[in-house]
Amino acid sequence: MRLADCDRVAEIRIGGWQSAYRGLMPQSHLDALSVTDDAERQRTRFTRGDGSVVNLVAESGGEVTGWACHGPYREGELRTADAELYAIYVDPARYGRGVGQALLRESVRRCTEAGHPRMLLWVLKENTRARRFYERHGFRPDGAQEPYEVAGVRVPEVRYARALTG
Repeated sequence: MRLADCDRVAEIRIGGWQSAYRGLMPQSHLDALSVTDDAERQRTRFTRGDGSVVNLVAESGGEVTGWACHGPYREGELRTADAELYAIYVDPARYGRGVGQALLRESVRRCTEAGHPRMLLWVLKENTRARRFYERHGFRPDGAQEPYEVAGVRVPEVRYARALTG
């Protein structure tokens, strides 16, 4: 990912939230999401990063079509030996075309090469589409759950894990 990709990544991320989380989160919250604000947050994180977080983009015909972000797993404020997939989003117009699979494979490959024993991720408990996607790629729920609230509505998350082998 390049700094110049931040605006497009924000469009994909916000579009992904509005598509994937419809019916799972309050619609008023989804409607209020701002691509401009998210792009600014993306630029800030990108320029202030310490190199431990990896941002990947998928491109087709010179256009960014998806984004994934991974780095060290965070246990509170501590980083562990495990990796975490922080985010993966695909332009909703590109769903089902293998973009997400390619991004996930590349994140897993890089984390495996870096020597992380496992990759962990958090997914909304009710997001069955995403959960099936991760399960098709070897991730399994490990029993950990986190309360998460959006605009006063509980939308709990479950943690998924996958062992990484060389």
